[in-house]
Amino acid sequence: MTVNGEETSRDHGTGANIDNALPGTRFYLIGIGGAGMSVLAELLAAQGAVVSGSDARESAATEHIRGLGLTVNIGHEAAAVPTDAIVVVSSAIRDSNPELAAARARGQRVIHRSQALALAASGRDFVAVAGAHGKTTTSAMLASGLQHLGYEPSWAIGSSITGLGAGGHLGSGSVLVAEADESDASFLNYAPRIAIVTNVEPDHLDHYGTREAFEEAFAEFSRRLVPGGLLIACADDDGATRLARLAIGEGQRVLTYGVGKGVPGACGHVRITGAADGPTLEGPENEEQRATSSLIANAAVLDDGHGAIRLDLAVPGEHNLLNAAAAWAAGVELGADRQDMAAALGHFQGTNRRFEVRGASHGITVIDDYAHHPTEVAATMRAARRRAGRGAVRVLFQPHLYSRTERFAARFAEALALADDVVVTSVYGAREDPVSGVDGFLITDQMAGKGRFIPDRMEAAYAIADEAQPGDLLLTVGAGDVTELAAVILDRIGAP
Repeated sequence: MTVNGEETSRDHGTGANIDNALPGTRFYLIGIGGAGMSVLAELLAAQGAVVSGSDARESAATEHIRGLGLTVNIGHEAAAVPTDAIVVVSSAIRDSNPELAAARARGQRVIHRSQALALAASGRDFVAVAGAHGKTTTSAMLASGLQHLGYEPSWAIGSSITGLGAGGHLGSGSVLVAEADESDASFLNYAPRIAIVTNVEPDHLDHYGTREAFEEAFAEFSRRLVPGGLLIACADDDGATRLARLAIGEGQRVLTYGVGKGVPGACGHVRITGAADGPTLEGPENEEQRATSSLIANAAVLDDGHGAIRLDLAVPGEHNLLNAAAAWAAGVELGADRQDMAAALGHFQGTNRRFEVRGASHGITVIDDYAHHPTEVAATMRAARRRAGRGAVRVLFQPHLYSRTERFAARFAEALALADDVVVTSVYGAREDPVSGVDGFLITDQMAGKGRFIPDRMEAAYAIADEAQPGDLLLTVGAGDVTELAAVILDRIGAP
């Protein structure tokens, strides 16, 4: 597929043909300590490949990989790359990386992590989860549920899973669950048995250019299912519904899920009814429970036409009922008992940075969340509102990417207005250079005095903390380094 005139694959140079066999093939993974890369290293090595790699720093993941007998270099040096290796990179590795630059200069084959994972997934029951938001939690729910049922799955997920540990894990079973990243179209390298699409809400238009190109990428993703594979799509999302209709028209197996109706021609629909969060944990007397519990109960009934199934979750929000319905459907497709899969999902305790309770002090609870798209922010605000009860919801929001901030400023303002008190700090640019005239004030200027723009991160953290009262809920929200401010806020509110 071509996007904005450029091929989406990052496969460069020449090298060994790896399409048919892995044993004996040498791979060098730049950034081997990352969640996706570390499990990839294990998957490749388990199939007989010779694997080594590098990372910028020591970590539990690099120590674990060394314990498997693989070579891990700390730091990035051109001389460290074996000249006969296929070099594997993620989208986070810049072209200026000395190891990557040296490999290209020598004409070595360089492939994207997703291409290598697709190779390692060959012969497995591969489940790829895509969507502008919800894919991390949905992937983690499925992996957690299958693990609880004894499937011993492998997974490659962009966040650690509470109770299960790292986002990358090599299991002894046949199932592999992975996030499928649509941000740069690298998910088009996969050929899964099951493709879950949580939504097709336009994002990453800096890469795709238009909504139509973004949606076409998802259509191509669904076409890459193995023969007899299944597309599981959310019928509550307009883009995913269009995708489902297109896939059905092209003869694919499609199952939908959602609160609303399904899509005509689908092989099934999982209807969510009776959605309701459980009781809140109000008041200073529940401070310890708020800080240590997995939030509030979240219950619904799933009906797939074969009998109603009760679903009780330990994570809040109607968006998580949708995520769980998708995970449930995938588990059943893989052979899990309908009731057992629902019960297993009830053991899911969440993932890092997804409505994660970071602590409580003086009756004030601090929660950190990764939401960085307006729809995600709105879902987080609604979950926070239900949890806070009579307390105030106070939010420190850090916009992520200048392009996204400029495009969605009005929608961010609308979502954040669901809170009682909002402080927006400067944009976390990540891969983007600053854009003149684009910053957090674009959001607060549209909030009719309900939000404040404080560019300095520390000042912003102090400002939101100083307003808090017992019973309030304070949230740090965004995909950047705002997560570090949760500890700052806890220290501030805990001071005498």
